[in-house]
Amino acid sequence: MDVELRHLRALVAVVDAGTFTGAATALGVSQAAVSRGVAALEVALGARLLQRTTRHVALTATGAQVLARARSVLDEVAALHRIVEQSRTELRIGYAWAALGRHTRRLQKAWAAAHPRLPLVFVQSPTASAGLAEGAADVAVVRRPLHDPRFDTAQVGVEARYAAVATDNRLARRRAVRIADLARYPVAIDDRTGTTTPDMWPADAAPTTIRITHSVDEWLTLIAAGQAVGITSEATANQNPRPGVAYRPLRDAPPLPVWLAWWRDDPPAYLGDLLDLVRGTYRPPVG
Repeated sequence: MDVELRHLRALVAVVDAGTFTGAATALGVSQAAVSRGVAALEVALGARLLQRTTRHVALTATGAQVLARARSVLDEVAALHRIVEQSRTELRIGYAWAALGRHTRRLQKAWAAAHPRLPLVFVQSPTASAGLAEGAADVAVVRRPLHDPRFDTAQVGVEARYAAVATDNRLARRRAVRIADLARYPVAIDDRTGTTTPDMWPADAAPTTIRITHSVDEWLTLIAAGQAVGITSEATANQNPRPGVAYRPLRDAPPLPVWLAWWRDDPPAYLGDLLDLVRGTYRPPVG
């Protein structure tokens, strides 16, 4: 006999209520059903979990250990149900460094007008898939190719690239800088979720020092301290101001594509509407 969730619920309910009668009331079933559930669990595990008398129910030593695991399993199952329910009541968009920059608020307002009963929620998740693979997001904003056959992607816009330097760096006094200007400094790169790679520089003019970082906060802290410079998207410059950090446009950097990604076999509801609205926010205004 296999362990079933109803068996675990019966054990937990008996312990919490203190009696089989109380457990039956809490679960909305008969006392006999609770007794059968606990008995079936004991048979499946091959151990006695409860000491029963006419007036008292107590856990055995093994039962105490099983109870802790049973609560954990039931909590995890409840979390799974919350994930599914959440996906029905809101549309979560994941991002690693920045959402959609200056376009974020415009999209939120447009979505709220079109779908007032389905909130659009942005969720930061510093992973390669911006929370998509981990289940934290239904759709992800990605700015680097996502080579994973589980996901579909669609380009929704492009962004300029910016240099990030300390405010007391001489480059901060310029209106714009070039990629070569940064090579003389240590360059901070997040090789997991960032958009900067060493091959942005010619082989004979590459930075001599690369500082690997693991989050946007760590990246900004290094730059503010003057310990590195960085290259990032226009969205990061818009959404992550930091005292001590100056953002300057890069004159000679290619634009950065922006994609939305989603599960190939489980696209979210209203995906077409979302793609249209996001592309509309990136489209230059007419006139």
